[in-house]
Amino acid sequence: MLQVCPNGARTKADDDGIPVTSGELAVAVRNAVAAGARDAHLHPRDDAGAETLEPGPVTRAVTAVRAAAPGIPVGVTTAAWAEPDPHRRAALVRSWPVPPDHASVNWHEEGAELVAQALLERGVGIEAGIFSGTDAAERFLAWPQADRVLRVLAEVVDTDPESATATARDLLHRLRPATRPVLLHGEEGGAWPVLRLARELGLDTRIGLEDTLLLPDGSPAPGNADLVRAALEIGR
Repeated sequence: MLQVCPNGARTKADDDGIPVTSGELAVAVRNAVAAGARDAHLHPRDDAGAETLEPGPVTRAVTAVRAAAPGIPVGVTTAAWAEPDPHRRAALVRSWPVPPDHASVNWHEEGAELVAQALLERGVGIEAGIFSGTDAAERFLAWPQADRVLRVLAEVVDTDPESATATARDLLHRLRPATRPVLLHGEEGGAWPVLRLARELGLDTRIGLEDTLLLPDGSPAPGNADLVRAALEIGR
């Protein structure tokens, strides 16, 4: 399965093609799905363009993308930078009138278990975000409900293309006791090497302007759909 991550924390200052509004996200995901993506991970924004977990923007983003790409699972972030207080993050999850299909929880962040429990209560699938270079793997595997997540999101934050693959292999080794499917991905300079490894190992992976602005040949990516097409060519 290839997931598209169309925006992340980036803004139009990073690239004019970053989708920010719900309408832009809908178009980006629709085009990425036409190119071959089968899942979407969004970072909803408020009217000022800031990342948020507030129910209004989350509802607008999820609803717009579902209408543009029917049948495609739609997920959102619950990152601490969008709402630092874990108790409020959990409360916001419980307040969503239109819940997404899944949401990522970064396990190195304070209160990850609180947010995950709120998602379980809402029937929202959990992507357990396990960042390389943190104690997230150990924390996640010690959580009594680790076997209830939708998938493990193995996130390689090593951006050096020369070392990112080795970092990814180390992270996968640490996650060996996990019983849920793994989606492996990298970012920036590590995005394409780690995606190649994921394809080699037969793991789910993701690509999008959140993770890289460049195509495999180093040229600027015109958009998310172009990144998806390039990703699907790898390993064929």
